[in-house]
Amino acid sequence: MTPDLALPALTPVLTQAATLGEGLQWHAGSGRWWWTDIEGRCLHAWTPGARDTLVLRLPERVGCFAHGCSGALLLAMAKRLARLTLPDLGATGEFSVQPQEIVPLEAHLPTTRANDGRCDRSGNLVFGTLDEAEPRQPIGSFYQYSAAHGLRRLALDGVAIANSICFSPDGRRMYYCDTMHPRILVCDYDADTARVSEPRIFVRKDFDSCSPDGSIVDAQGCLWNAEWGNGAVARYAPDGRFLGRHAVPVSNPTCPALGGPNGDQLLVTSARAGLSSAELMSRPLSGSLFGVTVGAGLALPEPLFNDA
Repeated sequence: MTPDLALPALTPVLTQAATLGEGLQWHAGSGRWWWTDIEGRCLHAWTPGARDTLVLRLPERVGCFAHGCSGALLLAMAKRLARLTLPDLGATGEFSVQPQEIVPLEAHLPTTRANDGRCDRSGNLVFGTLDEAEPRQPIGSFYQYSAAHGLRRLALDGVAIANSICFSPDGRRMYYCDTMHPRILVCDYDADTARVSEPRIFVRKDFDSCSPDGSIVDAQGCLWNAEWGNGAVARYAPDGRFLGRHAVPVSNPTCPALGGPNGDQLLVTSARAGLSSAELMSRPLSGSLFGVTVGAGLALPEPLFNDA
């Protein structure tokens, strides 16, 4: 990597020991960062600069989630979509909660669970599933869930690990990947009809040891991708040109997000899953949150789920 493509490194902002931190997003309404530890079966929230966090213990793993216009949370749990209403989005401490089921997911596929997802620009939750069996098979799918139409499957090929779901600023393009392959795809997307075009390759990763994990799109239409196994967050122009990488001091960063009180922070979650004891000793901050200040005005507000 040439020096001009080496962007400032991310440093620790909150020490955690998440087994599989994912789904990071900035929620302006509460002024907090929110994320899920999938294997830890909990949802976290943290106000920048605060010592204490909110930890919500859940009966089932949560692959992704969205804040609703109503103030409730929509959770894509392992085998169901569920709704969770909290009395105080600014609370701290640890609580056990019981979400209310909305709709089951892939009951006919016992080895799949919900994984990555986020709201499109119209406020519909778009998410994918993965196969937990070994070896993983491409039996997962991508879905759109809306209050108006319920659960609709997107006409995309099956995936082993659905990931990298995000949308162009105008909402007309959807990015996604199968983490088993070193590439990110893009397709045209219509939120009203849940229709997609034939996908095309947006970017190929430049080495096979790097697996694309979560992604986010900024106000300039550039895509930021967490590179599992490569310890970096890469940025790509809207035409797929590689713009550079921010190093992260752990092997497995998982999901980037842009936000913060001034909208100029890039944060990323990370994971301890898949690391040996020796690797964890050499990377003791694995599972923590890392961040760096970026350009002002890059953060796009995370759309709220339209549950009005």
